[in-house]
Amino acid sequence: MTRLTVELGARSYPIYIGESNLDKSDLFTQNISHKNLVILTNETIAPLYLDKLKTSLSEFSVKEIIIPDGEEYKTLTQLESVIGEMLKLGCARDTTLVALGGGVVGDLCGFVASTFQRGIPFVQIPTTLLSQVDSSVGGKTAVNHALGKNMIGAFYQPKAVIIDSTTLSTLPKREFAAGMAEVIKYGIIYDKDFFSWLENNTSELIALNPEALNYAIQRCCEIKAEIVAQDEKEHGLRALLNLGHTFGHAIEAEMGYGNWLHGEAVGAGMVIACQVSEQLNWMTASEVCRATNLIDAFNLPICGPKNMGYDDYLKHMQHDKKVQAGAIRFIMPQGIGKACVTSDVPNDVLKIVLN
Repeated sequence: MTRLTVELGARSYPIYIGESNLDKSDLFTQNISHKNLVILTNETIAPLYLDKLKTSLSEFSVKEIIIPDGEEYKTLTQLESVIGEMLKLGCARDTTLVALGGGVVGDLCGFVASTFQRGIPFVQIPTTLLSQVDSSVGGKTAVNHALGKNMIGAFYQPKAVIIDSTTLSTLPKREFAAGMAEVIKYGIIYDKDFFSWLENNTSELIALNPEALNYAIQRCCEIKAEIVAQDEKEHGLRALLNLGHTFGHAIEAEMGYGNWLHGEAVGAGMVIACQVSEQLNWMTASEVCRATNLIDAFNLPICGPKNMGYDDYLKHMQHDKKVQAGAIRFIMPQGIGKACVTSDVPNDVLKIVLN
């Protein structure tokens, strides 16, 4: 097992990465001070892992709330429903929330924790690749709005992130591929050696080789922890983690949340960003080809929906959280292993690529 730390002073917390971590009760007793716990999970994950987790939490008083599965349930309505269930269960400030599931469960659970009685502790137990390498770390919590993804939320850090890589054995192939989009993102924006490692270990990752999986998860969490420690609330460096997301969020909103998985939209969004960078002479054709081929190797989309053009993207990107002073800020690769945040992307370049 690997232990990392997100360094945030008094709010620092550990990330545990390894096999069968759900069975290690000491990870929970070390990181949860309250005896009253509520596990928030969904209808897909509950039959697979809820009982296993409750066995490891035998020293606690445990209740659970089970929500429907899907991005379409990451809403204010679902937030209110969960809070209502917690009130019915008699939860108070001496309750710790535990998120058992993927990105939707983790984001929703964290936002509930940040708002319930002005804030209670929570622990992340991510069960999908996407949540293990990205959304469970860093304290971004949110729900979606019809006009934009993750528009309603808060920065609220967990007490611990406990990653059990064996949960990936039950992950549908489409969900695994979606998670790989976020893994590839780290290589493009931050670590060219890791990008090369991904190129050389594609078959091992697809085959769920434990050593390869644990290394990929570890490297992604190392990078994210380093970035979050420097820029917790996304004033600069942390924005790089949104590579592909401005275009990807537009795809999700246009197509309807849940029809394209988040990672699928990000995969296409990264290819679009690389193509724009090539137009700006910030990436070579060879580098764009490498990025596109790696995304394609994991069976991810390498272009947006055929019915979307410049105007369709623009109407959603204008509501993106990174818009400042009316200008859309884009995350653009500058080769493999480096990226920047810029508002200086000419409309004619965007039209060429998006149309």
